[in-house]
Amino acid sequence: MAHNIGHFFYNGGGDSQDTANKIANFTRDMGFPVQCIGIPKTVDNDIPFTDNCPGFGSVAKYIAISTKEAGLDVASMAETSTKVFILEVMGRHAGWIAAASGLAQEKQTDPPHIILFPEIPFNQKKMLSKVKSTIKKQGYCVIVVSEGVQDNKGNFLADAGTKDAFGHKQLGGVAPQIASIINSSLGYKYHWAVSDYLQRSARHIASQTDLEQAYSVGQAAIEFVLKGQNAVMPIIKRKNTKKYSWEIDKVSLSRVANKEKKMPRSFIKKKMVLVSRGHEKNF
Repeated sequence: MAHNIGHFFYNGGGDSQDTANKIANFTRDMGFPVQCIGIPKTVDNDIPFTDNCPGFGSVAKYIAISTKEAGLDVASMAETSTKVFILEVMGRHAGWIAAASGLAQEKQTDPPHIILFPEIPFNQKKMLSKVKSTIKKQGYCVIVVSEGVQDNKGNFLADAGTKDAFGHKQLGGVAPQIASIINSSLGYKYHWAVSDYLQRSARHIASQTDLEQAYSVGQAAIEFVLKGQNAVMPIIKRKNTKKYSWEIDKVSLSRVANKEKKMPRSFIKKKMVLVSRGHEKNF
């Protein structure tokens, strides 16, 4: 074989695992001795079978702390100035990152007061009602919105009209749209921010568990190759212990290729906007 390539490692999300699976099938059918191993890595946390994806723990920590700190800032000036803050986070089809924004809550009235998930169709009337009632009670309102929030017809609110290399619609920023809706309907002064690359590159606030898991799946990928395995992906398997613990297992690439793990509906309150209390251990 040209260049004497015998092993192929590909880290990434569902699309990347699909690519690794296709290469594994192609090289097998062509008789090339290439071992293909996928490695989970996506901050969206949407790969199935693995308890979580390397990268997510650190993003969750960053977003939770950023939401809490931004909330304190808005609360300090809400009486005379800004009353609404909107933070846009990653998550095209899965709201794991948005949900993580509530992890630093100490009481039910702490921000975020509203979370808009891609799994739940956007309802403008309900959102505006919640914003108004929250400001009446708390004096301010913090909203976290997934970039992939959709209307009831499945259209992205932030569809930029272009597609990426995998054919997915590129999203152009939903936070300013939500801010505009609130301002034009209720007249509140607002600020918005898009966490964008900051959320996935904030090495200074990385989760130690996340770092350990990232190294472990990489090490496992090498060990799988040395054992002669092919077309598999290492996964993080949660142990049945009171304190969070985990171990490395594996799954066939064909089972994770182009598959998505979305937020379970049971993790989201009936009124679609808030994370259910008591599920923090799952993030």
